[in-house]
Amino acid sequence: MRLICLGLVFATTAAGQLPDRAFEQAVQPVLAKHCAGCHQDRLASGGFNATPYMKAASLSQRDDWERIVQRLRTGEMPPKGAPAPTAAEAQSLIRFVEGEFAKADKLVKPDPGRVTARRLNRAEYSNTIRDLLGVDFRADRDFPSDDSGHGFDNIGDVLTISPILMEKYLTAAERIAARAIGADPLPQKPLEFEYHAKDKTIRRPNRSSIEATHRVEWEAEYIVRLGLPGERAAGAAPVKLGFWMDGKLLTTKMVETKPSGLVYFNPYSAEELRVALPEGDHTFRAGFIDDEFVKGLSEKDAYSDKRNKFLNSMTFVGPFAAKGERPSRKKLLICDPNLPGCTTRILTSIARRAYRRPVTRAEVASLERFVTLAKADGQSAEQGIQLALQAMLVSPHFLFRIERDPAPGVVHPVTDLDLASRLSYFLWSSMPDEELLALAEAKQLRPKLDAQIQRMLKDDKAVALADNFAGQWLETRNLDQVKPDPKKFPEWSPDLRDAMKTETRLFFQHLLRENRPLTEFLDANYTFLNDRLAAHYGVPGVEGPEFRQVTFSTPERGGILSHASVLTVSSYPTRTSPVIRGKYVLQNILGTPPPPPPPDVPALDEASVGNAGSLRQQMEKHRSSPVCASCHSRMDVLGFGLENYDGTGKWRTRDGKFDIDASGTLPGGKTFQSPAELRTLLKDNAPEFSRCLTEKMLTYALGRGLERYDRKTIEEINQRVIGSGYRFESLVREIVHSLPFLERRGESPKNLPAKTESASR
Repeated sequence: MRLICLGLVFATTAAGQLPDRAFEQAVQPVLAKHCAGCHQDRLASGGFNATPYMKAASLSQRDDWERIVQRLRTGEMPPKGAPAPTAAEAQSLIRFVEGEFAKADKLVKPDPGRVTARRLNRAEYSNTIRDLLGVDFRADRDFPSDDSGHGFDNIGDVLTISPILMEKYLTAAERIAARAIGADPLPQKPLEFEYHAKDKTIRRPNRSSIEATHRVEWEAEYIVRLGLPGERAAGAAPVKLGFWMDGKLLTTKMVETKPSGLVYFNPYSAEELRVALPEGDHTFRAGFIDDEFVKGLSEKDAYSDKRNKFLNSMTFVGPFAAKGERPSRKKLLICDPNLPGCTTRILTSIARRAYRRPVTRAEVASLERFVTLAKADGQSAEQGIQLALQAMLVSPHFLFRIERDPAPGVVHPVTDLDLASRLSYFLWSSMPDEELLALAEAKQLRPKLDAQIQRMLKDDKAVALADNFAGQWLETRNLDQVKPDPKKFPEWSPDLRDAMKTETRLFFQHLLRENRPLTEFLDANYTFLNDRLAAHYGVPGVEGPEFRQVTFSTPERGGILSHASVLTVSSYPTRTSPVIRGKYVLQNILGTPPPPPPPDVPALDEASVGNAGSLRQQMEKHRSSPVCASCHSRMDVLGFGLENYDGTGKWRTRDGKFDIDASGTLPGGKTFQSPAELRTLLKDNAPEFSRCLTEKMLTYALGRGLERYDRKTIEEINQRVIGSGYRFESLVREIVHSLPFLERRGESPKNLPAKTESASR
């Protein structure tokens, strides 16, 4: 993401002119000597004519000057082969222009911008339902995908409500309320649903497990019956059987696998597990954990009942009433609904938290009418509360985060209640908890803001920042959609994909919770691995499915650019892509994305890759056109620096028949020979990386795209983060304390200029 450049007139002298002498000394000689030859009236290379910028008055074109400074700083210009300015000449121009930028910024009135009323996106909806009602609801499975803007799916301007989504909200509200209150009776006779290998209704992720998708109609307890044909050799050890729902392990049980010794024994057994299951569509998996026996079997023997005991069916029987009161009911029904005044207490308590603010008597009275209607229809008070809860869940006060302005066009601090929601949805992707909401109601949140930031970052709910911010910034959410070619990458599996996602999530969480330097994103010599991912990386000594911190003993791995998650989402299904990986680094690490490719770019000869030449050789031939080379000179070299990692992030030294060449020379002249040396060069650009991360996290925190008036805020935050030693918590704290996070500009009436009043600055 590039910040939208300011189009401001620079600071002037008393006579209204820029300091011509300083301009003539610092800027004109560099432009005349190193730019004018290619960028002039007759030959405007790259569509840029430098002639108008040879005069001091031209500094009013800030967007173009920012591009000039950026290309000089990175060494992109002048191009390779052309005489380059000395380091002193380049720095003199950069200092002069940035000094004029700083003077102009001082004349700009602070503007926090304004955020459109924001609908809860799918992640926020799911987390809010969880924290409000104690109900797990997968909005990502039930609701349409959220639109994205500026790289994130929590941008207010694009979070619209379609008729289909409104219909989904109505259906979800009914289901969620029924699960939370549980006032509806269960069927008197249990139902039975079987999934079996013979009718191909189960999937086999690997030899030790089976998987099925099943819709649970009632939140209740169920018996899950697992069919296990076959037997193993005498003396075979028992094995641990696990049962998972949506990737979460629910229960385990030890299972015998050796022959029983009976003469007429049928080598088939069924194991039963009793588990509490939530309503909805879920993916269930049953499998043996740490099953060493199956690793030594051929594919044929793995499913032979004379050589192995394996899983082949999954049956659900139920529902059965759960023992004891469900947690959601205990959380919501704070008194007996049949007692006088209790219904009012219950609805006031739920609505206050659902709307994330105190509720009025009129609002509670409108909700109580649903209870009255239910009773008139012969239903219980609990069923009436369930109906009122449905109404809350489709209310705009629940579905939207609405911030109100005291007056049109006025810049003002957001209320403590709005600030509490801004903070909780930034760090938790969820509603404020009781402590945060109580502080906001007492108007004591601002004095205790730093303490709340620290508390919230240590809470388990802060994993949402890794899932929703980092998952979109680093694009690792896309792992659910990528499908590497099984012939090219036979090791690819759901287990490996999940391990990749977990590694990057745990790494991000570690840096945040331990307040590590942001630079460790680029060069940390450690990560988090389990046995599956460690084997993929070739790291010895890691056993078991649990993830643990592992320090690398070789320079092959380090930082997020060696994470398999990042390397997989930046590859094609059949091979790596230096172009995609190079663009990834420019866009997500350095904050300088390349322009879109021109039309009619010829396709790469895929059949020749790895056969007639390495991918690098094919790419160099492919971009021999000057039109292609102008954009690829900086992009491809970064991608080639990652060529030692294949399309799923596995280390390699050869591309087909050819040795990997991961060396490169950046436009500024700096060279590297390996991914480790590339990481070192990227770390040298730590201020640019910090600025890039600041822009992305500020966009995510505000829920809007950045504007020209946000530039000053970004520079101030970045300088403070650099001054803190690039500490991660410092970045979060500075964003929360920034002008656009703490304040907002009221909507201006048509043709009425915005006013500014004294605020908490």
